[in-house]
Amino acid sequence: MFKATTIVAVKNENKVAMAGDGQVTFGESAIIKNTAKKIRKIYNDSVLIGFAGSVADAFTLSEKFEEKLEQSNGNIKKAAIELASHWRSDKILRRLEALMIVANKDALLIISGNGEVIEPDDGVAAIGSGGMYALAAARALRRNTNLQPEEIVKEALKVASEICVYTNDNIVVETL
Repeated sequence: MFKATTIVAVKNENKVAMAGDGQVTFGESAIIKNTAKKIRKIYNDSVLIGFAGSVADAFTLSEKFEEKLEQSNGNIKKAAIELASHWRSDKILRRLEALMIVANKDALLIISGNGEVIEPDDGVAAIGSGGMYALAAARALRRNTNLQPEEIVKEALKVASEICVYTNDNIVVETL
């Protein structure tokens, strides 16, 4: 199984940033790619999307989310709820193993295959094998510094890369 590892996002009043590492691991012992891009801008560059989990599953889910986003005229909350509902009820989709973070200037959401759509209280979200390390670092940086969201996500991912063997320091950052 391929592991696509760590994504972290931070949103404040007027800006959102998301970062992802570049490592893809096969099994427990082989790194097969160091420069994978796991985050991107969609919907006329107004929405950020990041995924972790099985690579093929994550691509499938991101395509489904884009379809739902188009159908909802860019309303990410509506698109996320519709995707989660479809993901949970569809016999094929519910076998997919991935998590997603989606964000725009209005909302930051985590979407899971169990039907959850979670909007973090503090504007900080992270997923993947290094997600909890990145989440802890991002929260600490947000609370104790004046760094901008793009600086926070980059530093948080650096911390995760120092702890999690499935996360590297080849970091891609996108902002809105």
